[in-house]
Amino acid sequence: MDELNELLSEIRACTLCADALPLGPRPVLNVGRGARIAIAGQAPGIRVHQTGIPWNDPSGDRLRTWLGVDRATFYDPSCFAIIPMGFCYPGTVKGKGDLPPRPECRATWHDRLFRTLDGIELTVCIGQYALDYHLPGQRRPTLTETVRDWRAFLPSHLPTPHPSGRNNLWLNRNPWFQAEVVPALQERVARLLAS
Repeated sequence: MDELNELLSEIRACTLCADALPLGPRPVLNVGRGARIAIAGQAPGIRVHQTGIPWNDPSGDRLRTWLGVDRATFYDPSCFAIIPMGFCYPGTVKGKGDLPPRPECRATWHDRLFRTLDGIELTVCIGQYALDYHLPGQRRPTLTETVRDWRAFLPSHLPTPHPSGRNNLWLNRNPWFQAEVVPALQERVARLLAS
């Protein structure tokens, strides 16, 4: 078994933080050889936990629209490596949404996993936890400022807000994201997928 497949088997069998997970461990990620684009999100929501399919919810529909790809392309592990900062559903805080990703994933798996993925040319960093890991010391004081300065991180990284409906207000207040960032993201993704 090659290094990537062995590592993915270890991740899928992980129970490091089982006691802290309200629904138990169910690591959700989609990774394969040859992917040139990484999707670095936060952690699976409850719907994703139930299906075991990453971004299998309305947030995923919006994300695929931002990327300009269909479901088949998005879930093709030779195109996209889908790697959340936490692999399991962390639970919720009443009235505030999901809890942050469990830190055990980042500490145990992420460095090893990204070392095996030497073909990644673009990492789409979704939300503050992904920004903290993928752009250490480079992010701006706020998520909005970091996303507004998106050109500074290309060609290897592109920061975005989370595509959740909870961010509709942010998207309405920041129309430049849809007008400037989304078309640039779609163009970069299309170019990588075509080459």
